[in-house]
Amino acid sequence: MPLKLVLRPGEKLIVNGAVIGIGDHPVSLFFYNKVNFLRGREILKEENCDTIEKRLYFIIQLIYIFPEDASTNMVHFAAILEEARVQHPDKADLFDEVQTLVREGNNYRALKLCRKLFDIKETAETAPAPKPPVEVVRRRRKVAAPAIEE
Repeated sequence: MPLKLVLRPGEKLIVNGAVIGIGDHPVSLFFYNKVNFLRGREILKEENCDTIEKRLYFIIQLIYIFPEDASTNMVHFAAILEEARVQHPDKADLFDEVQTLVREGNNYRALKLCRKLFDIKETAETAPAPKPPVEVVRRRRKVAAPAIEE
């Protein structure tokens, strides 16, 4: 059974290292064999890697999208993973799971797991300020009575 992706207009996609842009209309893509892909909203740019969690996600992303460079990136992955373990000793189980997934070649699941790490952290840090209470005011409009013609 093929994998079906439905993409919105203007969305981008990386398939086996190639960046594909979608035009003005929604598109359905079918993949009949194994491909490495990431949708635009799943792609993290290097300049946005401001936390250790994002750096870990980014290096796994490189391993996933560019398997030909995986051996080099695995060395970087090990170093970043150890740094993450030092910074967050309370998340050891999660990092063990990420490491296992990457070693097994299940990089997409490892990415999803890492994404949860920094999504949760960002929402906790950037929680919106409480909104002031909303005051509802109802005003009645005076409706002019219809003129009666004689």
